[in-house]
Amino acid sequence: MRIEESLALGELEIHGRLAGASNATLFCTIDTDEGSLRCVYKPVRGERPLWDFPGGTLAAREVAAYELNLLLGWDIVPTTVWRDDGPHGAGMCQIWIDEGEHEDLVDVVTSRRARAGWRHVMTGQSQFGDDVHLVHEDRHDLQQMAVLDILMNNADRKAGHLLIDEQGKLWGIDHGLTFNDEPKLRTVLWGWSGQPVPDDFLVDVDLAYAQWEAIESALSPWLLPYELQACSTRFSDLLRARKFPQPPTYWPAVPWPLY
Repeated sequence: MRIEESLALGELEIHGRLAGASNATLFCTIDTDEGSLRCVYKPVRGERPLWDFPGGTLAAREVAAYELNLLLGWDIVPTTVWRDDGPHGAGMCQIWIDEGEHEDLVDVVTSRRARAGWRHVMTGQSQFGDDVHLVHEDRHDLQQMAVLDILMNNADRKAGHLLIDEQGKLWGIDHGLTFNDEPKLRTVLWGWSGQPVPDDFLVDVDLAYAQWEAIESALSPWLLPYELQACSTRFSDLLRARKFPQPPTYWPAVPWPLY
């Protein structure tokens, strides 16, 4: 059985709830012919109501984020499927990512002095009134994640939602707060603001947008029609500007907490 089928149809055994998650996020295993498959299950009934996202839609947005990642020809969102049933009802199920030993991709430092291979995001103040600086690594794969966040209007790209697995590959998780029709981009990855988007990512975006009907077909089960239209506008805006956007002034630019 393929991983997608196992996640969608396999019997989930719940081992516990992940601490710190604002919505019900359950660590599970599924027995398969190849062994035990570890995964995360987020039932719709465990979602906390939000004023700016329609109720009961966060799990579907996680699936939409994975599908958009595939349509771009990318592999930076772990395999994510919809389950019609589960121990706590319908919801999403995503393959578990084992993190390797790697220094944090995002950091808060006390010196603004440029650090080789890092990008400055913003300066704030500590509880003691000292200047502190949010920075992130200057990596090509992080740029790719930033482009995906722009296209799906990610309102919650925290540092803890960026994982490096045991093979050194980058993954993005926790995509429930995406695809809102209003601009809500909040991310810790503002270090390339105003700079050109790498050509290889623009080529992928252009190729995907040229077949918008395929994107619309794949995402329509998970999003509302006006949200799909807003997503189309974000594609065209990025292809026209060919640059990373600037942080907004009308909306918090970074999520809180950062991690």
